[in-house]
Amino acid sequence: MLLAAAFSLLAAQPAYSGLPDPAADYIEPGQDRASYDAWLAANSAHPAWVAQYGAFLNAQGVGDVVPIWQLLRTASQWRDCGQPAFEMPPQVYWPAMVETLRYVRDHVKPVVGEVEAVSVYRNPYLNSCAGGSARSVHRGNIALDLVPRYPFRRADLMSRLCTMHARSGRENDVGLGVYVGVRFHIDTWQYRVWGISEAEGGDQCRIAWDRREAARGAQPNDPAD
Repeated sequence: MLLAAAFSLLAAQPAYSGLPDPAADYIEPGQDRASYDAWLAANSAHPAWVAQYGAFLNAQGVGDVVPIWQLLRTASQWRDCGQPAFEMPPQVYWPAMVETLRYVRDHVKPVVGEVEAVSVYRNPYLNSCAGGSARSVHRGNIALDLVPRYPFRRADLMSRLCTMHARSGRENDVGLGVYVGVRFHIDTWQYRVWGISEAEGGDQCRIAWDRREAARGAQPNDPAD
């Protein structure tokens, strides 16, 4: 209880006082807040688009999970690909983000604290140029690449994420991927995991899954089945 209370206090703060902010190492030049403000001012239509998207997310109860300007970050390779650093997803894809944000709110943030979104919607060309799969759910605005604001060691972060995924991933159709360092991917398209091999220190996932499967075996009526 004390640990949970302490973590809730940390999570309530946008940056952890006296600690380095790991998200800064994952933000590409041109994708910081000042660059977003310049993008917003560059086209008279941008503020209205953002306001409309924000109103939609607020109506779904997820408008405050991640700052909306971060939800417009495209891919880290935006400059090399000659694509925008920020882009509004097509309106038809707005609903796809709702369940992912709910999962981040209800499951991710309680175990890792505040997070920063570093890559979200990618148009098909940018996704391909950036090396994304042709089936990447970033194209459909379902996925978030995130970085915790708390400076976790990679193994500690993976342990938390693996345990979270074992507990709630299957019933929420969650895809969990861990990339270099502490950058990780969350989507609510399909239950799966990648980038967490034992060679990378990902044995925490195996342990978490073994425990989860044992518990499910002992309780065949578990609603997660």
